[in-house]
Amino acid sequence: MAGPGQTGRSGRPTLAVVGATGAVGTVMLRILSQRADIWGEIRLIASPRSAGRKLAVRGEETEVVALTEEAFDGVDVAMFDVPDEVAERWAPLAAAKGAVVVDNSGTFRMDPDVPLVVPEVNPHAVRRRPRGIIANPSCTTLCMIVALGALHAEFGLRELVVSSYQAASGAGRAGVATLREQLSLVAGTELGTSPGDVRRAVGDSTGPFPEPVALNVVPWTGTACEDGWSSEELKIRDESRKILGLPRLPVAVTCVRVPVITAHSVTVHARFEGEVTVDKAREILATAPGVVLFDNPAAGEFPTPADVVGTDPAWVGRVRRALDDPTALELFVCGDNLRKGSALNTAQIAEVVAAELS
Repeated sequence: MAGPGQTGRSGRPTLAVVGATGAVGTVMLRILSQRADIWGEIRLIASPRSAGRKLAVRGEETEVVALTEEAFDGVDVAMFDVPDEVAERWAPLAAAKGAVVVDNSGTFRMDPDVPLVVPEVNPHAVRRRPRGIIANPSCTTLCMIVALGALHAEFGLRELVVSSYQAASGAGRAGVATLREQLSLVAGTELGTSPGDVRRAVGDSTGPFPEPVALNVVPWTGTACEDGWSSEELKIRDESRKILGLPRLPVAVTCVRVPVITAHSVTVHARFEGEVTVDKAREILATAPGVVLFDNPAAGEFPTPADVVGTDPAWVGRVRRALDDPTALELFVCGDNLRKGSALNTAQIAEVVAAELS
C-alpha cells in the first residue's frame, strides 16, 4: 500500500475510524456524511467480532475491518473511539505506522507530549504532537469549554466553579439501556413519595450507576479519587486548565447524573480579571464559533437537553452577573455529549490535521 499522504481519492488523505460500531462511532459516521467531503478512503475499524459488518458512510456501504496493525497501512489520520485500554495499546501503534491519531479516550489527555484540543479554542495546539497523538477532551468539558474559551479570550478567566448534570449516555449504551429499563419499571407508579421506594422498584437494575437514575439525581459520576473527589470532577478541572493554558486556575466541580438520555448541562460561575458586563458577555457569546446564545428567561427561552439533543453547538442561557461580585458571571450551558461532546470535536480536529497535511 502507499504510505501516508499518498492514498485516497484525488490525493485526499485516508481516514480510519477506530471503534466505528460503538455509540460514538455511529454518531461519527453520520457527522462525516454531513460535513465537507475532504477525505479519500474512509476505513472502518472495529474489534474482530464486528469485522465484516457493513455500515453506511457518505451514502456508501463500507465493510468493517478488524483492528490489526495492517489495518493502519496507508492511513493519514486515525480517529479512535475505544476504551482506554484499547487506545493505550493501539494508538501508539497507529502513530508508528505514520497516522496522526485523534483519540477520544482518557488515556492521553494529560500527557504533556499530547495536545488536548478544542478547535474553536486552541487549534494551534495540534502542531506540536511529538507522539503523533492528539487528545479529545471529555464530553462534559467539551459541553462548556467553547463558551468559556470565548469569554476567557476577552475577560481573562481566574476562577471557575461548575456543576454538571450529565446524561445517561455519558456512560455509554449500558447507561442508556439502564435508564430506559428503570423508567419502564417506575412508569405509571406513585414511586418517589417515600424513602427507598424507587430503589426497591429497580432492584439490581442500576447498571453502571451507583443509585437509580429514574425519578432521581445522583451526585456522583466516575470513580473515587483522593479527598472525596471523583475522576469525572478532576477531569473537568485538569482538562479546562490544559485547554485554556491556565495550569494554576482554581476550579471546583460537582458532577451529577440526571435522568436524561442525551445532552449534558453545566452551571458555570466564572470569575475574571476585572469587571464584566452582561451586555459584553452576550455580544461575545452571540458571535463565538460553535456557540448559540439562547437567553430570554422571561419568554421561556433557555437551553435544556430536550432542545439541544442532536445539535452541534454549545447552547448558552441564563447569562447574568454574580449577585455580589462584579467580576463574575453565571451561565447555564447545554451540549449534546455524543456530538460536540465526542464525535464532532474529534472530526474537527481531524479536519485541522488534514488541512495541515494537504
